[in-house]
Amino acid sequence: MQSDGPLAGLRIVEMAGLGPAPLAAQLLADLGAEVVCVDRAAGPADATDVSRRNKRSIALDLKKLEGVEACRHLIARADVLIEGFRPGVMERLGLGPEEICAANPRLV
Repeated sequence: MQSDGPLAGLRIVEMAGLGPAPLAAQLLADLGAEVVCVDRAAGPADATDVSRRNKRSIALDLKKLEGVEACRHLIARADVLIEGFRPGVMERLGLGPEEICAANPRLV
């Protein structure tokens, strides 16, 4: 993991998905941010995926209360949340803007 760079000390939680979110998180990690990618517990992450460079990974089952609570804990300590889901997905998981901003009002 890269620990220096202009974004050193910045904590980012990335909800694993497709599209621009993984690339954005990778670029921030390359600049020194600490990025934790929340993966689905259903299967292992692809170790050859270059967008995982300089990131940590945690597998959580967001269909279970324990997984959602663990994710809330990560988000509560983060500076930035990156998610690229369709509208309403985070809300259905109990991780919508109202819930997470109440726990972490400074979250971007």
